[in-house]
Amino acid sequence: MTGLGPVTWPPAPIKTERLVLRESEARDRPRLIELFASAEVGTYIGGSRPRDELEREVPEVSGRRTGFFVIELDGAMIGVITFDRRDAERLGRVRSHAGVAELGYLFLPEAWGRGYGTEACTAALDWFTDALPGEPVVLTTQTANVSSLRLAAKLGFTEVERFEEYGAEQWFGVRSPVTRSG
Repeated sequence: MTGLGPVTWPPAPIKTERLVLRESEARDRPRLIELFASAEVGTYIGGSRPRDELEREVPEVSGRRTGFFVIELDGAMIGVITFDRRDAERLGRVRSHAGVAELGYLFLPEAWGRGYGTEACTAALDWFTDALPGEPVVLTTQTANVSSLRLAAKLGFTEVERFEEYGAEQWFGVRSPVTRSG
């Protein structure tokens, strides 16, 4: 996948009412391992990874790249948000959306159901709109992931299509560029 393009990275930490979105740091490593080893988190993303494998493979500062935000609550990482270019070769893609930015998010189970996803993703999408004005964002989630579908709707994504990928039905949506006034 290619980078996001001409954006300043890392941005200054983004503060919301309860959260901070920031670049990854060494102190996040244990929580990132916990996130990717979680069976609950892995349910809709192809499964979790073995903790011992993650301990060996995750670098000291993981995720330090353009478009990778750590979500922090009261000084502790609770999840991540990513923006990546959608792979033009990916199955089920809509041709006109190949290569556009795709939003991804993962939260530790302890953070589920508290509105952190809406708060963090809204802030990240606002950053994206300022950094790359006029560019749409896409999102893919399993149709079985009802919470993620609700979040996608709250964030303004509209369904483009459904398709089979990774052994499950996927929902593919787009969020049209937002024009900021002000």
